[in-house]
Parts: sequence; structure tokens; C-alpha cells
Amino acid sequence: MDVNVLLFDDFETLDAFGPVEILGCVADYHLRYVSKSGGLISSKQGFKIETEKIASEDLSGILLIPGGSGTRTLVNDELFIEFLRKLVLNSQYCLTVCTGSALLAKTGLLDTKKATSNKKAFAWVKSVNNDVKWVEKARWVVDGNYYTSSGVSAGMDMVLGFIRDQLGVKTAMQISDYIEYIWNDDPDFDPFANTLH
Repeated sequence: MDVNVLLFDDFETLDAFGPVEILGCVADYHLRYVSKSGGLISSKQGFKIETEKIASEDLSGILLIPGGSGTRTLVNDELFIEFLRKLVLNSQYCLTVCTGSALLAKTGLLDTKKATSNKKAFAWVKSVNNDVKWVEKARWVVDGNYYTSSGVSAGMDMVLGFIRDQLGVKTAMQISDYIEYIWNDDPDFDPFANTLH
């Protein structure tokens, strides 16, 4: 199954590459780094990566949307949001990290669905779309084929949760052990919810 990692300028590095480290441990997952126009994309931390230009008809499998300061501009880019909406509709699963859920919410596809986001940016994310059932206390939230996570490192917990749902807890635990990561395997345990503002 393809894992399409959607990148844009000023994405948060760990939002993307924490989950990538984990998803890359699954032999049947094929990682692709994609963007709207293709070419070199730079993260907020200055990490540069070459991406493939992607169109909705090329897409299937898993779509991973990181957050980062770049989401603040893209959320008002109507062409990008329509592009994203088509990508999501053609994907089997959509996983967002941090403020990536704001981009997904802007497409309207999260309307009436439960979702979460980075607690330090929660008020802004909620303001993007009030028709989403925003969950204030959650490490990650699952609603149908949508997985949304809290801030930055929460994406790793969410992706391990996704692997548990798809491939079983044994596989998720093996990956967690392999990367020497202490997995917060309870999506409702959110020690950062008290930083909401």
C-alpha cells in the first residue's frame, strides 16, 4: 500500500518524519514524498526534500498530512484546499498530525466528525471549521478512515495506533521496541490538554 506523505513549505519536520520512521518499518507500505507542484520542499527547520508532483488520480492508500507553520497560509489557499480535498477523497485513509487537521477541516470532509489537533494551536484550528466535533482532550482521534493527532510527537503515537488497528498490537509493539520508543498507546491520555489556548 502506498503511503503518500504530503509536504509543503514550512511543514514541521517531526510531524512528517516521526510517522515516516514508523510506517517505513512495515514491509508492505511504500513511502512516497509528494507535493502539489513537485520539486524541493523545505521544512520549518530547514530540512529539504525532493518531492513528486501528485494528482488525485495518482493517489490511493494512506495520505499523511503533517502540520507546521505552513498550514497558517495554506488554510486560506482555495486552490490548495480543493486539491487536498480530491487527494483525501481518493485515499483509503487520511492521517493528520498537529495542525494538519486544520487543512483537512477546511476541505469540509471532517464536518460532523470527531478530530483533534495541537493543543497550543487549538483555538486557531477550531476557528477554521466549527462544524467539526473537536475533541479537546485526546492524544489522537479516530473517526472512520480519518485519524487526527495532537501536537508533533503525538503523530508517532497515532501512527502506531493506526498500525495496531490495521496489523495488530503485536506488530505495533514490535515497531515501538525496534525504534526504542515508549508508545503512549491510549488515545485518550493527553497530558498536554491543559495547555489549551
